[in-house]
Amino acid sequence: MQDDLFGDALLQPSSNSSNSAASRANPEVSTLRDMAKVLPAPAAQEWSALARQLPAQLRFGVSTWSYPGWEGLVWDDEYDSSTLSKHGLGAYHQHPLLRTVCVDRTFWRPLTASQYAAYAGQVDDDFRFVVKCPASITDAQVRGEEGRTREVNPVFLDPSLAIQEFVRPALEGLGVKLGVLVFQLSPLPWGWLSHSATLFEKLGCMLATVRETLSEHGAVIVAVEVRDPELLGQALVDTLKAHGATFCLGLHGKMPPIEEQLPMLRALWPGPLVCRWNLNRIFGAYGYADAQKKHDPFNAILSEDLPTRMVLARTIRGITGAGQPAYVTVSNDAEGCAPLSIQKLAQAIAV
Repeated sequence: MQDDLFGDALLQPSSNSSNSAASRANPEVSTLRDMAKVLPAPAAQEWSALARQLPAQLRFGVSTWSYPGWEGLVWDDEYDSSTLSKHGLGAYHQHPLLRTVCVDRTFWRPLTASQYAAYAGQVDDDFRFVVKCPASITDAQVRGEEGRTREVNPVFLDPSLAIQEFVRPALEGLGVKLGVLVFQLSPLPWGWLSHSATLFEKLGCMLATVRETLSEHGAVIVAVEVRDPELLGQALVDTLKAHGATFCLGLHGKMPPIEEQLPMLRALWPGPLVCRWNLNRIFGAYGYADAQKKHDPFNAILSEDLPTRMVLARTIRGITGAGQPAYVTVSNDAEGCAPLSIQKLAQAIAV
């Protein structure tokens, strides 16, 4: 098992140039758009048959959904990013392959329970959210607007703050639609990396408090993502195991390729898969700006990463085949267009 484990649309599509005219001519379309603000792309329903071939335990999603370039893939028409940010989730979740989403904005600023509830109100009961703990808790440093360190963070991994500003609001607002809580540890200064025992003790205290708060919410997965390869090892495994948490595969230029991260999942087996495919390694550890520049408007695969895709597909098949849940979120910066990357991943799994 170890070797195997890890080793019909409501609206008819029309041309872009005729979408607005068709809406005006068709009162039903106009009424729907007025009610929903954003409508799903009819062509997305072509993926329903593929979605039925995927494991029920598997949930694919993207990181953030406010991209106008997904017109025809996820959205039925051209919408601005502000409209999509506020109203796009209702259309997004109707795509057959998209059963989760990573709410990245929580990393930059805590959300209230009512803000989470507004998201939950846009999706059906089968949908689940992946949410990230604010960096104000998971970054050992306080940073300026451009990411430069300003000072030491006095509340790094603070248990009470993690509950107050993250876990409780997410639970209250999302309810049963909360799927995964991700604690992404930002790149650590050498002082913490050279005293890792203190780091893991602090992380363990926070995770223990989180697990206690989740005592009546056993389906919620707690995952820890790191951005320092030095932390991959037995000490992290022991800390996660002790507090019922898992390791989040972070596919990113700052971390080793997927093959070198899989031993963490082997050591934690049996357990769920949480994976965030964030940035193609060809852009390096600090290549977000270059990736964004190349991939915009994010409507085509321009940086295909077939090796990562095939290993990830094999890993998903093994973990879900053993009855474990899998949450896999993909960024546009992985290959150029997250929805198309997910389609190709789904095809690889269904083969």
